[in-house]
Amino acid sequence: MPSRRLRAALLLTAPLALLAPALAAAAAGGGGQADPIARVALDLALILVGAKLGGELATRLGQPAVLGELLIGVALGNLGLLGYAELEGMKQDAALDTLSRLGVLLLLFEVGLESTVRQMLQVGLSALLVATLGVAAPFALGWGAGALLVPAGGPYLHAFLGAALTATSVGITARVLQDLGRSRSPEARIILGAAVIDDVLGLIILAVVSGVIAAAGRGGAVSGLEIAAIVAKAAAFLVGALALGVWLAPRVLRGASRLQTRGVLLAAGLAFCFSLSWLSAALGLAPIVGAFAAGLVLEDVHYRDFVDRGEHGLEELVKPIGAFLVPVFFVVMGLRTDLRAFADPSVLGLAGALTLAAVVGKQVCAAGVLGGADRLSVGIGMVPRGEVGLIFANIGLTLQLGGHPVLSPALYSALVIVVVVTTLVTPPALRWSLGRRRAGSIEKTEASP
Repeated sequence: MPSRRLRAALLLTAPLALLAPALAAAAAGGGGQADPIARVALDLALILVGAKLGGELATRLGQPAVLGELLIGVALGNLGLLGYAELEGMKQDAALDTLSRLGVLLLLFEVGLESTVRQMLQVGLSALLVATLGVAAPFALGWGAGALLVPAGGPYLHAFLGAALTATSVGITARVLQDLGRSRSPEARIILGAAVIDDVLGLIILAVVSGVIAAAGRGGAVSGLEIAAIVAKAAAFLVGALALGVWLAPRVLRGASRLQTRGVLLAAGLAFCFSLSWLSAALGLAPIVGAFAAGLVLEDVHYRDFVDRGEHGLEELVKPIGAFLVPVFFVVMGLRTDLRAFADPSVLGLAGALTLAAVVGKQVCAAGVLGGADRLSVGIGMVPRGEVGLIFANIGLTLQLGGHPVLSPALYSALVIVVVVTTLVTPPALRWSLGRRRAGSIEKTEASP
């Protein structure tokens, strides 16, 4: 049960959590003022140890490590309910917030590195239809659930809830397919191909919704022409960044390969990622759009000169930095989840409705499957929101409308429930679906003369 996992994670991290304020007080003792970095370092120690313990616990229970990292954050962030409020300051700490935002950029950069523009152009019609339906249906259902259960939130909130449900965390599905030895099956090819397009479409929708909300926050209503301009800007940025990057990246990296200083490839790759992130933000889009585009552009062939002389590839170089910063993001997101919000039946009702919309919406995408692939398995494989859903939810906390965040703490907590539930149900459901498919094939073979 999730509650049992939560209690176990709480017991694992409690000693560190109790020790943290005492160590911080000791560091500030002696009549002088402690270096501000000292408390940040202590908080990071707690976050990293907690993240690894939570990830280990989740893995042993057959769940993705990211779920354990999130639940550890939830446990630490709600120790105040047990009368221990010493960690409350971590929720709004500016340094931790900055590190978590860098973690998001690196996460999307890594996701982009796992795919290429060529792969995106080569995916079949079936993957394209699955991705399109898998974005459109959850968006419409999420908007409808918000309009029905939170009518006072207005169309901007409803649109954001719909956008948050478009996300897909294909990494979880890919791991399950790999464990089952089905990573080369027709279902796997459709799911993984659709996921690339799904990411792009989801980011465009997020960019558009975020841009509309930001424009509304500055000056009232947004016209249809302004919405069209935001859509065009988001699409133009992605297409332009990809086209320019495909031409520019190999030339820049070829020139950088002439430098003999250690770490040139990593520095060049991160500089490219952060530059596109800045450009994306400067155009009014989410910085993660630029980070994803940067990863999508950079291919193995671009830095072959570095690999040929014995250096590691860019993906390998980025992983250790991601292993440090990405868990910070997940734990901080968990810290900001207020369990007291669940005492409100309306929050649980909204979480249930959004979860249903999230699951059903991805089942609709199965209608796009062509050929003999199992539609149910494809639909289930597109269900988990995982880290991508958390990224969308986090952006909702940063967007302002009328001087207030678009997502209230209660609504944010409802989206966290969606992420947790969809992440939990996918691995066993996909195992069952593919097993049912395989069992049916065996029965047909045995029944044939």
